[in-house]
Amino acid sequence: MIRKSACCHLLIAFILGFIASRLVDRSLPLPLPLPPARTSAQTQLERTAQCDNTLPPPPPLHTRRLLPSSSSSSSSSSPIAAPLLLSDNPASSPAPSTPQSSPIKPNAAFVVLLQNKDLHDMRKTMRMLESTFNRRYGYPYVFLNNVPFTEHFKTHIQAMTTAPVKFGLIPKEHWSYPSFVNRTQAALNRKDMEARNVPYGESESYRHMCRYESGLIFHHELLQEYDYYWRVEPGVSFSCELDFDPFAVMKTKKFKYGFTIALPEYVDTIPTLWENVRKFMKLHPEHIAKRNSLEWISYDQGETYNNCHFWSNFEIIDLSFFRSKAYTDFFQLLDATGGFFYERWGDAPVHSIAAALMLDRREIHFFNEIGYRHGVYEHCPENPALQLKCACDPKDNVDWVQFSCLRRFLET
Repeated sequence: MIRKSACCHLLIAFILGFIASRLVDRSLPLPLPLPPARTSAQTQLERTAQCDNTLPPPPPLHTRRLLPSSSSSSSSSSPIAAPLLLSDNPASSPAPSTPQSSPIKPNAAFVVLLQNKDLHDMRKTMRMLESTFNRRYGYPYVFLNNVPFTEHFKTHIQAMTTAPVKFGLIPKEHWSYPSFVNRTQAALNRKDMEARNVPYGESESYRHMCRYESGLIFHHELLQEYDYYWRVEPGVSFSCELDFDPFAVMKTKKFKYGFTIALPEYVDTIPTLWENVRKFMKLHPEHIAKRNSLEWISYDQGETYNNCHFWSNFEIIDLSFFRSKAYTDFFQLLDATGGFFYERWGDAPVHSIAAALMLDRREIHFFNEIGYRHGVYEHCPENPALQLKCACDPKDNVDWVQFSCLRRFLET
């Protein structure tokens, strides 16, 4: 009786098991075997490989092309859709650089032209510049003014950084009218420009500043020891953490001019600038580079100027170019016309035209990785990988608006 009961139980169990097996969801995958345990040495090796991921630098500008952006990343509301640049690819961005990994630190400095009243705006800018970059590199600052800096100014500026800080006075002859300028005529022209609402049309000091930045600042005694400078202005903002050294990029890649924003100049400030540039081109063909960027600044092979220029309130430059005979000849020809005072020539078009004509186009570099804002215009990297390092809104990016000159620069 017991054996018969046991057999019945076994038969029932077999039948129930068979029925259950037919009801199982056969779409569920079988559980995978667990991976073998990792040793601490293997884990450390993988971490080291991730941190030491050295990336190749971006290609020269003449080989860059515009690539179609993917639909997943085209969230900008700009009038012109932003194409993906090769430099937007994290794999083509400059490799992380530290003072320890750089064989020779470039001989470079931040250079700031300002007044005592700009103290607090400058301190805010320094706070951002130090936190995003210079706290790791310690590049010096050179501050220049046409009047002496106050002790209050010096103390509060020096408190913002552990890097060396120098304060200099602009020579009087560099911040005054040249003997060949008719001051009466210059004053009349200022009034006329003011009546036409030309930006800074009435300002006398602005003209001195533009002339000084155009051709004289590079020769200040405090700058003679440096090979590169990064121009900084009070009140500008830097929004991206930099894990590379822009000065090192300039040096290793042999770039002469670096920028972040390219815009058209206000036409009424430079009515005769281009005709004088054309005179220079005829007088000094030896100074014009074979692989120049004339196509960027002119739609008709140099007959007229399209007003495109690099916004020079941010620029990283190789001082050897701006101290060269070619650039000196260029500035002296322009200066002799009095155009800085009779009109209102800015240093931005002067620097930009010189770079476009006298530099190989591969020597001009767009620093896409540096988030930068001056006034209402901002360069904000749109690439998702770069956005992780930035605190700016890509919708505010000026790069691809209709009046921006960046697209044309990259395409040419």
